[in-house]
Amino acid sequence: MSNYVNRAGLQIASVLADFVETKALAGTGVAADALWQGLADVLARFVPVNRALLNKRDDLQAKLDAWHTANPGPIEDMAAYQAFLREIGYLVPEPAPFAIGTQNVDAEIATMAGPQLVVPSLNDRFVLNAANARWGSLYDALYGTDALDAPPAKPGGYDAERGAAVVKAAKEFLDSAVPLESGSWTELGNPTGGIAIKDPTQYVGKSQHGRLFRNNGLHIEVMFEPDHPIGKTDPSGISDVILEAALTTIVDLEDSVAAVDAADKVAAYTNWLGLMRGDLVASFDKGGRAMTRALDPDRVYGDLTLPGRSLMFVRNVGHLMTNPAVLLPDGSEAPEGILDAVFTSLCAMHDLMGLGTHRNSRPKSGQPSIYIVKPKQHGPEECAFTNDLFDAVEDVLGLARHTIKVGVMDEERRTSANLAACIHAVKDRIVFINTGFLDRTGDEMHTAMHAGPMIRKAEMKTSGWITAYEARNVQIGLACGLSGKAQIGKGMWAMPDLMADMMVQKIGHPKSGANTAWVPSPTAATLHAMHYHKVDVFAVQRELAGKPTPGLDPLLTIPAAPPGHNWSDDEVAQELENNAQGILGYVVRWIDQGIGCSKVPDIHDIGLMEDRATLRISSQHMANWLLHGVCTPAQVDAAFAKMAAKVDAQNTGDPLYEPLTGDSIALKASRALVYEGVSQPSGYTEPLLHKFRLEKKAAG
Repeated sequence: MSNYVNRAGLQIASVLADFVETKALAGTGVAADALWQGLADVLARFVPVNRALLNKRDDLQAKLDAWHTANPGPIEDMAAYQAFLREIGYLVPEPAPFAIGTQNVDAEIATMAGPQLVVPSLNDRFVLNAANARWGSLYDALYGTDALDAPPAKPGGYDAERGAAVVKAAKEFLDSAVPLESGSWTELGNPTGGIAIKDPTQYVGKSQHGRLFRNNGLHIEVMFEPDHPIGKTDPSGISDVILEAALTTIVDLEDSVAAVDAADKVAAYTNWLGLMRGDLVASFDKGGRAMTRALDPDRVYGDLTLPGRSLMFVRNVGHLMTNPAVLLPDGSEAPEGILDAVFTSLCAMHDLMGLGTHRNSRPKSGQPSIYIVKPKQHGPEECAFTNDLFDAVEDVLGLARHTIKVGVMDEERRTSANLAACIHAVKDRIVFINTGFLDRTGDEMHTAMHAGPMIRKAEMKTSGWITAYEARNVQIGLACGLSGKAQIGKGMWAMPDLMADMMVQKIGHPKSGANTAWVPSPTAATLHAMHYHKVDVFAVQRELAGKPTPGLDPLLTIPAAPPGHNWSDDEVAQELENNAQGILGYVVRWIDQGIGCSKVPDIHDIGLMEDRATLRISSQHMANWLLHGVCTPAQVDAAFAKMAAKVDAQNTGDPLYEPLTGDSIALKASRALVYEGVSQPSGYTEPLLHKFRLEKKAAG
């Protein structure tokens, strides 16, 4: 249990009060009393609205449940279905054509196209790795992954044969991105007399050992070091090719973290403050050696200075959860999203005011900004709530209006169906829309939970509604004027070990007109950057502008199986075991170790990046099949028992791992996510995860 202190009628956990008063407020000019009173006023104003919005979610869901119970199966009369959705307020009128008015946006968001990392805020080492992933070695990325079409490296040190294949592939990339006036980079000799490139405007600068080029707005530094172990073997002395990679990074307080109390929240806020001040340092042991990591400095090329780090967003939590870090006057917990808005913005003031050693936001004109991603919003009313909340936070902190920018995750069905109205609700501060297809799939299933059994998870990926969802996101974003002012983003590549597959498939994101897409690691960011050299995203956006937006019919087509459809016993068992294994593998780390995102081996032992969004899909799918009698409780229990043994075996190398025995809190949590899945708000996993994680913490 936390110790609390009274501040402005609120009970503030001592650990949070100490962090705010001794660290977060330092140098900002905001007085402690004013901050706490401002927080109290914000909570008094917005908590009732927050609760009303959540009640509306429940009310709409009850009406949807009743409609689908009366009209089971796939939608037969789409016009009648949409009329019903409009009648209950699920669908709202489209706004008149408009263009967003966001100003003072950094180039990484507005006018550049490149990869975006998402990193859990609780891990200081990972946070620093992500922030420093603005630049990455193409040689390292190719050598260490299956993206290189060559035999794997032989054990026992550097494999010269694989190294030669890396150099060949990297120079083929240079031939495409920065072609020489004649010949190939593979034929380039000693460049002391200069390098003649086909388009001289691509050359932009020089460092001590490198030549800097630009293509499609992204930089490439070719390192010439003839005394380097690699450079010695190269006819032109090239030792590496460095790519500008993760233009932006989202420091995540939401889906990828397990933050359930004041201590967890302060740990996350501390790392965010360290990033905003530029003084975050992580010390760790690697291979028996003590290591220290800090933020990289800017990169200097004569008169040109380029950022050495990703531009950083912070992802606050959504509107649903509360947190015991702050108790309201009536003793109830404060909404966590409101706390995040105040405290992450306070921390970011250190960047706005230049109080630290590095700068995050530095637009070419106007004042710097605070960039907050807001997830899991249902429709334009909730986006308007966020806009009003950010107005109020700016007033408390003495910030100019719209200093706080917002990224809207398009990951709930009601937001997708009303996306233009959602953008309009935040039109003067929006800098980002992004399709979160994982949460979107979970919400798709929960919204139509009573329509009947859903198709299998693998089939869901090729459903017509997903294609319409992804296309509508881009077209609506372009119609609302996001190009050149904001990011239109796409979702995560979830298989960090399968980089060859990523290189084949993920080029589809820039080809779709998205100027950013999520990647799971710095290495993946370096490789994905190659796609933005092949595709001029802003040219694609110009081609797409004005084209018709896919209608609502395909978007609202429910992925329910046809009436009377039956799966074989083997198919049911396979689906249940696949889902159960994914649930157990993720939940056991969340509950027992407080790990909110990690590479979890799937049922075929392939590492997948799992977070709460993937958990939402698996648990909702099992709950749906159980509800409609596709499977029995006995079959669900058998799947959990079988997969618990598999997950135990997959984690034998983890000294902190606790087996999934009958009295395991993690096993109880996993089962609850399925057996209570139908009744969970919007099918979210957070309420149960928080409950069982707090139980685990209390048990020591």
